[in-house]
Amino acid sequence: MSSPIHVLLADDSVVIRRIVCDVLSDHRDVQIVGAAADGRQALELIESTHPDVMILDVEMPVMDGITTLKTLRQTNRRLPVIMFSSLTTRGAEATLDALAQGASDYVAKPAGTGSRSEAAEYLNEHLLPLVLQWGRHHQRGLNRSGGDRTRPRTTQRIARSSAAGRQQSVELIAIGSSTGGPNALADVLKDLPADLPCPIVIVQHMPKVFTRLLAERLDKTCSLTVREGTDGAPIGPGEVWIAPGDYHMVVDGSAGQLHLRLNQDEPENSCRPAVDVLFRSVSEVCQGRCLAVVLTGMGKDGMEGCRLLKEKGARIVVQDEATCVVWGMPRAVAEAGLADRVLPLPDIASELILSCRSRTRPAAETC
Repeated sequence: MSSPIHVLLADDSVVIRRIVCDVLSDHRDVQIVGAAADGRQALELIESTHPDVMILDVEMPVMDGITTLKTLRQTNRRLPVIMFSSLTTRGAEATLDALAQGASDYVAKPAGTGSRSEAAEYLNEHLLPLVLQWGRHHQRGLNRSGGDRTRPRTTQRIARSSAAGRQQSVELIAIGSSTGGPNALADVLKDLPADLPCPIVIVQHMPKVFTRLLAERLDKTCSLTVREGTDGAPIGPGEVWIAPGDYHMVVDGSAGQLHLRLNQDEPENSCRPAVDVLFRSVSEVCQGRCLAVVLTGMGKDGMEGCRLLKEKGARIVVQDEATCVVWGMPRAVAEAGLADRVLPLPDIASELILSCRSRTRPAAETC
């Protein structure tokens, strides 16, 4: 029987602390080992409680969440920290700051819930799974000798056996990412030139507000034009489009021009936006004339989309385990034998540049 996941919560709201503690404590595998009203109390409790996961509010008195996280990361890089922020522009900005400072994940606080039972249902759906995933992740890391993250043989085997010659020109790049994705996307996009001849479409698992702010931040740190996707928007070279939170984003081709379409169809893989939805549309419109990239993230979203793309002759690149925050989505693709390349994050930008600039068709011939 596995040991319970020890959780430390820091939030200045008595009501929130009570609800979160009640919800998490109802799960047999979770034990609340501390509840602090501010960041300073939380840091003091870490030494005595030895948590597997820390849930950290963004706005608190005495010491706020960002300062707490920065202080923690000076001495402890391993403890998973889930930021717990309001679904507001200010809360989203602070959460993105926290992710850049080493936060592991985030969840928006329940908003618009009319009762305690609705708030509890929301936390069971959105917070509890993250606590379980990150708690087990931390416990496995502690049990692993020396904390080594040895790359499975399958990764190297797949990378060698799947690497094939480029059969079709690349007219579009489609990227899927989740946990750890904002920082990974920033690392990739900053190394791409403004004259990249291929547009890029991205699904990053994030709620509304967050995706708009992420697009604005990335636009400031790279040479390409980065925007949040809008329905009907035409897409072209040198442009990056990020699916808005709570909307699936698909690519549609008409009259030789690619456009974006948004919808609120049912979530797939418990996600909206979902990578599989985007990749499926790309496989239909672009056939094999595209490059799909799967970056760090939990779960398997994107694997079935990669399967469809592979059947059409598209190339698939995934991030390797050593540079992932969580090697879940890329691993699913690699272990299914769908990856042409398994690359460290710093090598992915050059792969995108090479793929786009190796096109054999005139630029006017779009997908």
